[in-house]
Amino acid sequence: MAFYDKLFSTLGLSDWCGDSGDEAPLSLADLAARAGGEEASGPLVPIPSFDNLHESCNRVWQSRDVTNGIEEGFLAAKPALKTVLDPITQPLSWMLDGALWLFEAMPWFIMVPLLVAISWYASRSRPVTIFVAVSIMLLAVVDHYDVAMQTLSIIFVCTTISVLFGVPIGIAMSKSDRLQKSVVPLLDLLQTLPTFVYLIPLIFLFSVTESKLYGIAIILYAIVPVIRLTDLGIRLVDQDVIEAANAFGMKDRQKLMRVQLPLALPNIMAGINQTIMMSLAMVVIASLVSAPGLGVNVLRGIRNLELGVGIVAGIGIVLLAVILDRVSKAALTRVDKTQVKH
Repeated sequence: MAFYDKLFSTLGLSDWCGDSGDEAPLSLADLAARAGGEEASGPLVPIPSFDNLHESCNRVWQSRDVTNGIEEGFLAAKPALKTVLDPITQPLSWMLDGALWLFEAMPWFIMVPLLVAISWYASRSRPVTIFVAVSIMLLAVVDHYDVAMQTLSIIFVCTTISVLFGVPIGIAMSKSDRLQKSVVPLLDLLQTLPTFVYLIPLIFLFSVTESKLYGIAIILYAIVPVIRLTDLGIRLVDQDVIEAANAFGMKDRQKLMRVQLPLALPNIMAGINQTIMMSLAMVVIASLVSAPGLGVNVLRGIRNLELGVGIVAGIGIVLLAVILDRVSKAALTRVDKTQVKH
């Protein structure tokens, strides 16, 4: 790069740079130009990337040095990270494997009525309950009952863990502005990261055969809404109600359990609904790293260009998503009505 040759010379860095980076791998444009007996042409003032600067100064890194450095640093830290994370995350593998075994081992004539009963208990809606029963039987008719139960078991475990951790974190954030300001950037990062990016570091840390690999990815992706909406719901509780509770001499724990959480329950339920939906979305993507369920059939349809397999599995995912959405929203409606009555 003649432009940067002159630049380094003007800055008096020629001796520091040494010889130009002629030994660097040639770009495709350079190779094509040399094959044609021409010099590679480029812009008059090329962008100051590492590779362009390296051509004029050997001391400057190349772009591949940056990516290699990140990879080597991560691999160097891997043993220490595994030593710390393996004991902590191993129970997640046991829970996922146990839930998969339970959902697969339970006979359909017990599981289907149980799911219908849970739907009725949560929603108390006859149309929703009938829809759940018909949808599950439709999945069974096209021989997708087993994979649907696998997907449902993963969602059950990951959603439960997300709620168990997310609600207390949201409560703690609502009590401390400093904690909220420190946690919100992390939540923003988790919410804006592309779904595939969650899998990259986890593949290096854990074996693809370990259930916790996809379990951690699903939980990190799905936990954000329940944390945010728990925090928001408690902060939106009317201050007049809090003052009345103070006047009655309630302690902080009593105010939280008897006043703030009941009034914030609609927001918390909305957060749980979003967490369930995000868990389902991530389960499909996690099929790339051995997560069982309907996502495996979708992936098979894409890889083998089996249109029918992919479409049927996609319809199964849609049915499962509608089931979870309708039941959780019906439960949220019940909560809202209960709040109005009280």
